[in-house]
Amino acid sequence: MAIDNNPSLAARPVKEVYAVSRLVREARGVLEGSFPLVWVEGEISNLAMPASGHIYFTLKDEVAQVRCAMFRTRNRNLRFTPKNGLQVLLRVRVTLYEGRGEFQLVVEHMEEAGSGALQRAYDALKHRLGEEGLFDQAHKKSLPLLPSRIGIISSPDGAAVHDILTVLHRRFPSAQVILYPVAVQGADSAVQLTKAVNLADKRKECDVLIIGRGGGSLEDLWSFNDEQLARALFACKLPTISAVGHEVDFSIADFVADVRAATPSAAAEIAVPDVLELTAKINNFHGRLTVLIRHRLQTESHQLNLLKQQLPNPVITIANNMQHVDRIEHRLQRVWAQLMRDKRQQVDYWSVRLTHPQAKIEAQQNRVSQRELRLQQLMQQQIAQRRHRYEMVLQRFNALSPGTEIKEQKAFIEQTTKTLNSAIAKLLAGHKSRLVAQMRTLAAVSPLSTLERGYSISSVGATKQVLVNSHQVEQGQHINVRLQHGQLDCQVMVVKHD
Repeated sequence: MAIDNNPSLAARPVKEVYAVSRLVREARGVLEGSFPLVWVEGEISNLAMPASGHIYFTLKDEVAQVRCAMFRTRNRNLRFTPKNGLQVLLRVRVTLYEGRGEFQLVVEHMEEAGSGALQRAYDALKHRLGEEGLFDQAHKKSLPLLPSRIGIISSPDGAAVHDILTVLHRRFPSAQVILYPVAVQGADSAVQLTKAVNLADKRKECDVLIIGRGGGSLEDLWSFNDEQLARALFACKLPTISAVGHEVDFSIADFVADVRAATPSAAAEIAVPDVLELTAKINNFHGRLTVLIRHRLQTESHQLNLLKQQLPNPVITIANNMQHVDRIEHRLQRVWAQLMRDKRQQVDYWSVRLTHPQAKIEAQQNRVSQRELRLQQLMQQQIAQRRHRYEMVLQRFNALSPGTEIKEQKAFIEQTTKTLNSAIAKLLAGHKSRLVAQMRTLAAVSPLSTLERGYSISSVGATKQVLVNSHQVEQGQHINVRLQHGQLDCQVMVVKHD
């Protein structure tokens, strides 16, 4: 140990002496308390990935370097394999490793540096378009229930198109597919995607539009984060489904489209219904409708019977009306006869008093004759009109007669009775077959069958306890032996135990 002979230092009083561990812990606390989670970018070197699952490496730039550790619970979420020389963007906690007293960074999150820049651009565009309202639910259009044509904007060589076509053919084979081939990644892929959306919207030849591709890195999916593509999807009049990447991938197109699907296959399932499920629903509705119709027929039949009971017999009604017509006709004839008599009396009266104006009398007689003829014609017309009216009423009553409905209901009841009798006969036959089989099974295991083969059943005491062991009886005790025909009362002479 070196001795410090500096009198100025030796004269100072020693207030407190720190242990190394305590000093390191306090230094670590100062570091961790001074730096929150920070982002740092650099190049990986001296990478070590032991069997424990932790990752250790050095992060460096042109002038400095620092040790880093990423523990197993954090690196499970990595979407790439770290390599020496790779430029990365890290979110870290600044700390001090007590074992070596070294300054180090504990990594909470790691992504490739290029992806980090793209992520920041993605977040900025997402925030700006969201503020403009392009993601609002109020602008989302509903998908058609039974689309006849499905438009697909994707690469014709990609697996996404194959997955979509497979699901469409399985779920709804009658739907037609229109493919708008585009490049889904590359320099001009975003432009092609935007033009395809505008073309499909202009032609309006499909009922719903699916845009998407398979999974990939953020760089691979970047074409679907294009602002012009987002605005084209927002302006599109057709309902749109975005299916970009896998379930964990989200693009700007996913937020703008009317519906977001986790995968291309899921987009096809969303776009069309399952024909088997539709068939099952139709069959269910058919069954329910049949039950309702039958119930309605029964209700209406009951109501019809009640109305028949309340409705008077139309034949009687028509007969009464005909009698009324006959009475009116008879009254008219009497009135007419009386009128004629009165007129003739007046003529006779004036004929007696007026002897000279014979021509006037003859004219009055002619006028009376004409009026009599006109009155007869008018009376016949009224009688004919009333007869025609009552004939029409009779025809309407005959048309509305419940006889036809009664015949149809009677035929329906007879058919139902036949069906019910047939079903009951089949049910009784089935029960009879099962009863015979059970009787045969019971006979096979019945002790009576055992007695028929020469065996017997021995019992003892008032309770008729069946003997299965020689220890149950004693010498001189009475037992009962049952045979196939009859019984024996026996006395035990000798008891032998096995």
